[in-house]
Amino acid sequence: MKKYCNSLGRYARRVSNRVRIGNVEIGDGAPIAVQSMTNTDTNDTAASVAQIERIDRAGGPIVRLTAQGPREGENLRNIVAQLRSEGFSTAIVADIHFVPEVAEIAAESVDKVRINPGNYRTTDRRLERLIEKCRERGVALRIGVNHGSLAKRVFDEWGDTPEGMVVSAMEFLRVCRAEGFDQVVVSMKSSNTRVMVYAYRLLVAAMREEAMTYPIHLGVTEAGDGIEGRVKSAVGIGALLADGVGDTIRVSLTEDPENEIPVAQMLADYFTDREGEFEVAEERFSPYEYRRRATRRVGCVGGDQVPVTHSELGDEELDIFVAEAVSKNPVAEWRSAILDIEDDTPVVIARTYDDEDFETLAVKAAADMGVMLLDGLADGIWINAPQFPAAKIKELELMIMQAARVRFSRTEYIACPSCGRTLYDLQTTLAKIKAATSHLKDLKIGVMGCIVNGPGEMADADYGYVGAAPERITLYRGREIVERNIPQAEAIDRLVALIKADGRWTEPTTEPAQNEQKDE
Repeated sequence: MKKYCNSLGRYARRVSNRVRIGNVEIGDGAPIAVQSMTNTDTNDTAASVAQIERIDRAGGPIVRLTAQGPREGENLRNIVAQLRSEGFSTAIVADIHFVPEVAEIAAESVDKVRINPGNYRTTDRRLERLIEKCRERGVALRIGVNHGSLAKRVFDEWGDTPEGMVVSAMEFLRVCRAEGFDQVVVSMKSSNTRVMVYAYRLLVAAMREEAMTYPIHLGVTEAGDGIEGRVKSAVGIGALLADGVGDTIRVSLTEDPENEIPVAQMLADYFTDREGEFEVAEERFSPYEYRRRATRRVGCVGGDQVPVTHSELGDEELDIFVAEAVSKNPVAEWRSAILDIEDDTPVVIARTYDDEDFETLAVKAAADMGVMLLDGLADGIWINAPQFPAAKIKELELMIMQAARVRFSRTEYIACPSCGRTLYDLQTTLAKIKAATSHLKDLKIGVMGCIVNGPGEMADADYGYVGAAPERITLYRGREIVERNIPQAEAIDRLVALIKADGRWTEPTTEPAQNEQKDE
């Protein structure tokens, strides 16, 4: 089996080459760098500079801005000049979509350029020209593959799969290597944590086979906001950091960009001390596809039932294995214990946390436990944190299961974090959509600022609310456009009407005990 890390039982950072992004260095053992992205209009120099400075003060040394056209690409020069004149050395990254020639414009003034292979053809030598431009100024390059925007020829052969994402990335990495250019970072983003984790693992395994050591940028796209957004990001990012994969992080939240930095830094710091080595039966582990461990049914646990929370176990003694991790390397400890089991006994993983801040607890528990659910190794989770109400802990356990795609107990919002391409106030709109629909059961709703990644990244959503033009919204049912360019003032009501017409609407209840949502 292809390997993506040296050991599943011992933590070690993946070996990567050093890449310089302005004054920031990543890879080759450098501390994991955190970053964010502006949501201002890139043509608005003052607003963009002010937001970059807020992100920098929050602890984010790398900031990305969208450059969707030549005008935005040119204005990056003014933004960088003003930022430097005000004494900020923040590394500036240009994010390019749809118009590859803008990447060459941006490379004349920024520290890194992010391109999407889905917008390029490897036969037109545009990538080679961009590489030469980057080499001239010492500009880094990110090959940023998005689950929702693969090139048509890749999609037609592979579909929107982790394997297709890897094919897309490797084509471009081979060009970089042929050009002798190693100032390259690569990412494999998706709003689906399972797709995201498997894509990164497959990519690292493919690079290992070809002796490539490019650093990795980690992120879960469209994670949403609040605790749920933090939990979803922690599940995906934590699953990779646990195996030493990742050199820079962006936590994508539908909030003010500076709010992303403390969460990303918490994750980076949490994985700096992972002492503990365990024997793991690696031949029993399935790292590249979801394969739930076969267990017998014991009461509410195991078999073909959804994973359970601690409170659902009740007081009855059950013939199950509770794997409690006590070391600083809980993922390896759990893997060792579970993969050593010879029979089909169900397993509930447990860990005690003494954090007094609930957000901190949520991020740590999601980063620890999410990967065990993503990999099908756990039949339940037990967060032991008596400093918080039991009901709140159960809610967190359910959030982690939902983020890991193993049990859906609430409406899921696939919401982008907003950027300069966003065509409406995304934070306010998301709050309104949540207020109207959060009582619904087992539903996924995509709330996307524009069409760049919107339709693709929300491909597994039941319904989509996508910015089409200023104050105009297009509604989707799955991948199908249902209503195009409707006034924003009417869009939420029309979304509700669509859900009702499909027979998927239930009236909200004021009795919380009767409103707990069923699981998949």
